[in-house]
Amino acid sequence: MHNILKRPIITEKNTLRVHLQNEYAFEVPMPANRTQIKQAVERLFKVKVLRVNTLVCRKPARRLGRIPGERKLWKKAIVKLKEGDKLDFVAS
Repeated sequence: MHNILKRPIITEKNTLRVHLQNEYAFEVPMPANRTQIKQAVERLFKVKVLRVNTLVCRKPARRLGRIPGERKLWKKAIVKLKEGDKLDFVAS
């Protein structure tokens, strides 16, 4: 289950989403699907997941001197929890 959830994504936008809508964002591997993500969150944090949305984040263009390049594609999962459930990343 630990290899499904790579890391939580903690930004200002996601922190606001946690407080207003009880939704958490994670970076997940590209082949992971919604049911695997849901099972991983429920088993690791012992909470009830209502919905999982996934999106593939685009590759931003980068330059290293004169050499153009791209970063890797990555996948993000937004997990909505049942009312009253919370995730504590420090204790888990």
